[in-house]
Amino acid sequence: MKLICGLGNPGKQYLNTKHNFGFIVIDQLVKDYNFSYSSSNFYGDLYQGEICNQKIFLLKPTTFMNNSGVAVAKVKQFYKIEIVNIVVLHDDFDINFGKIKIKIGGGHGGHNGLKSIDSMIGKDYQRIRLGIKKEENNLKAIDYVLQNFTSEDSKIVNNISEKISHFIHHLIAGKIDSFYNKFYSQLN
Repeated sequence: MKLICGLGNPGKQYLNTKHNFGFIVIDQLVKDYNFSYSSSNFYGDLYQGEICNQKIFLLKPTTFMNNSGVAVAKVKQFYKIEIVNIVVLHDDFDINFGKIKIKIGGGHGGHNGLKSIDSMIGKDYQRIRLGIKKEENNLKAIDYVLQNFTSEDSKIVNNISEKISHFIHHLIAGKIDSFYNKFYSQLN
């Protein structure tokens, strides 16, 4: 059993913001794999389904970014999901837009959603870091991440979300190198 959590903020005003990149990927997974809505009892919207014959929960916390750990901890505790079976998708200000990186554990890099999760469950979960950095940006981080994606950027975000969804089974099987190779060979 695995939990894949996308980070973002609830509400229409945040729907297409850079900080909601994780939510956007979760929405793609729900659509592509026909996940069923399960519950809102965990301080988030929880979906369940299967990928590669493995039971998967998808979570979009509704606690706002700074308290994302509350939702993750509730689902983890209720379903007794081990931390090594948790994947968190989040925007990353230090990675160039259009790129992703995967890591297990480590620091939060100032990301409030990760800070919250770290404080609630520890740090040894897998992270899919979704790059949002652009060279021409002169804004403070908080202002930048709450900006909407441009229509051109949204095309790239949708392409990235589709590719993550298409190749997620490699990550679920623990084949990170295979995921990277497929992801970057198909990204256009």
